[in-house]
Amino acid sequence: MKETQMLKGLLEGCVLALIQQGAGEIYGYELVQRLKASGFTTIVGGTIYPLLQKLEKNQLIKGELRKSPEGPDRKYFTLTTLGEQSLADFQRQWREMEGKVNRLLGGNEA
Repeated sequence: MKETQMLKGLLEGCVLALIQQGAGEIYGYELVQRLKASGFTTIVGGTIYPLLQKLEKNQLIKGELRKSPEGPDRKYFTLTTLGEQSLADFQRQWREMEGKVNRLLGGNEA
């Protein structure tokens, strides 16, 4: 299975986690850069921006357009209460899945 196929199901949770980290807000380009710095080198804006729109439409994040110190305005995203719950659910499901896969592969349970 290709990494991109596996990542498709995990990317939403990863994006929510990155938004929560730090100051609790992030703009799209910065999000892509943080994903790449975390090892997701195949991620591009064309993948992230539609996902951000979907998350905003589903009220998991809230976007706010702000002036940028350089260049065009930036849309900063923060988690909503619903987004925080979704992230907590993702984290719980990830831990459960990680434990199952590790047991299956003969590794240590996470």
